[in-house]
Amino acid sequence: MIELWHCDDARSFRPLWTLEELGLPYRLHLLPFPPRVREPAYLEINPLGTIPAMKDGDTFMTESAAITQYLVTRYGPSDLAVPPDDPAYGAWLNWLHFGEATLTFPQTLVLRYRQFEPGRAEVVADDYAKWFLSRLRQVDRALQKGDWLCAGRFTAADISVGYALLLAKQLKLDVKFSPAIHAYWDRLAARDGFKAAKAAQKTEAQAS
Repeated sequence: MIELWHCDDARSFRPLWTLEELGLPYRLHLLPFPPRVREPAYLEINPLGTIPAMKDGDTFMTESAAITQYLVTRYGPSDLAVPPDDPAYGAWLNWLHFGEATLTFPQTLVLRYRQFEPGRAEVVADDYAKWFLSRLRQVDRALQKGDWLCAGRFTAADISVGYALLLAKQLKLDVKFSPAIHAYWDRLAARDGFKAAKAAQKTEAQAS
């Protein structure tokens, strides 16, 4: 069975959401954040101490966007994936990794210097918040063409970018969302898979 090590609404929410969208059985391990400090035994699973970690048989992965891509292709066929012979394949891959590398990365610095180390480098947090919002314009432009980012349907790319929007809401950056991105977020949050992932982490937290 697939095992996923997860912190509440952390990057690991991407693979958790993907698992629910695919309807795959899995075992969820909910950890306190940051686990490398608050759950030292986790270092035996993932020496980096980062979240997520996923095991699927002999496969072990730690990158949230890569795990999402792995799941939708390994356990396909699925509409969440775009095959290489589809004209939207390149856009799909780009959005899938844009969600992490371009949108989530700057927000991790906002999170660090506003919530975990407030007062230490507020100017850094402000700069990276502006960086995130400037990159978000690319999402807004894509949404002028349809409800989803590529291929004319909801895919794993929307899960990847959707997590970045979830983090933005936690950081209260959603006040700067455009109307199109607000509407996009509402569509994402209304999905059964998203709701099931939220419920799964809540259930695991209550059982801990």
